[in-house]
Amino acid sequence: MSNPGIYSLNSAHVAQATDEWLSKRGVAKRDIAELVLFLQKDYFPGLTIEDCIVHVDAVLSKREVQNAVLTGIQLDLLAEEGKLIPPLQDMIKHDEGLYGCDEILALSIVNVYGSIGFTNFGYVDKVKPGILVRLNSKTDGEIHTFLDDIVGAIAASAASRIAHRKQAEREGVTTPPLD
Repeated sequence: MSNPGIYSLNSAHVAQATDEWLSKRGVAKRDIAELVLFLQKDYFPGLTIEDCIVHVDAVLSKREVQNAVLTGIQLDLLAEEGKLIPPLQDMIKHDEGLYGCDEILALSIVNVYGSIGFTNFGYVDKVKPGILVRLNSKTDGEIHTFLDDIVGAIAASAASRIAHRKQAEREGVTTPPLD
């Protein structure tokens, strides 16, 4: 039983909201897993989309990641509604090249998963494969200034998690890093 005077947030509610908002914004876990497979297929030829989904789920289970997802989506929605102060409204609406806060928020996700996550994020942010093409298209009237980088960061983090676990397997380590 919680004390009515003490703030307490239900972690399951945050996780559920994260999944729901990704879906509402047109991003399925499989879309993210396809990015992971794109990043790791050359290093681990036997990797399957199902394996990648497991790692995407693990990344999405972290509260820091959920916080970044919900914050980024909220900022994108406010920009769609024209509810941000000028000139921030225009910077986010047009995904201004010199506005880097969207990447900084995404890097808060990648930061949990080490340097491989950083390099994977930079690569996927540059080449924009898979779902990132749609999120960056700006043709559907939706603003995804934050979400495209967040999706890339989740994929990069899952790719890093795979790389670390595969190395641990090769070394016979029973407690894999980056859970």
